[in-house]
Amino acid sequence: MESAGCMHRSLLDSGVLVAARPALLPQPDYRIFEAMEVHFNPDLQARLTQRAAELGCELDKVVEDVIARYFAEEDRFIEAVKRGEAALDRGEFQTHERAGERLRRFLQP
Repeated sequence: MESAGCMHRSLLDSGVLVAARPALLPQPDYRIFEAMEVHFNPDLQARLTQRAAELGCELDKVVEDVIARYFAEEDRFIEAVKRGEAALDRGEFQTHERAGERLRRFLQP
């Protein structure tokens, strides 16, 4: 049984996960890997294997999805920090005292 997006074959051999990746359209200055070995500790490997079974996904697809979500969250965080730094540069910030005053006004009946 395959769930949506679970299209890759997992190649699990002796504790080494080989994530088969479909060929992507060539990008300038990027090297496309057909396969990559990733070594996990036994506990993490067991969790990944269990999650793949629960989802009905191939193991390498679960790993790919987890890594993609990690990078998406990392990108979101970096962008939020940049927006915060830009606001600070523009003088748009809240002091502790001003935040407390806003909270008091908000909580007043």
